[in-house]
Amino acid sequence: MKTVKEKALEIAQIMKDLKGENVSVLDVSRLNSWTDFFIIVTVNSSTHSSGLRKAIKDYVKENDMEITVPNKKIPDGDDWNLVDIGPVVVHLMTEEARNFYDLEKLWQAGEKLM
Repeated sequence: MKTVKEKALEIAQIMKDLKGENVSVLDVSRLNSWTDFFIIVTVNSSTHSSGLRKAIKDYVKENDMEITVPNKKIPDGDDWNLVDIGPVVVHLMTEEARNFYDLEKLWQAGEKLM
């Protein structure tokens, strides 16, 4: 059986394989009580984001995981879409949103795995 860390790294690799840019995996388990890993991915369009989201959904089904609030969308647009899988949270962000929110800096105390 795969660990959550292994699953997070596999999801990150899928994001890379599907042309997600600048993929990062942060272990934030010591920093909060609500998730263990962040995967941060830069997307180049809403269509790209939708494709990556579908790939995540397929992986989740195949690996006995569950997406929390599967159809939740940020009302302000497609700059940042979040996929909450409980112990893994995937952030699909445009380059502009990623630079503005700078999650890697905000969560810099977390261990960077990728």
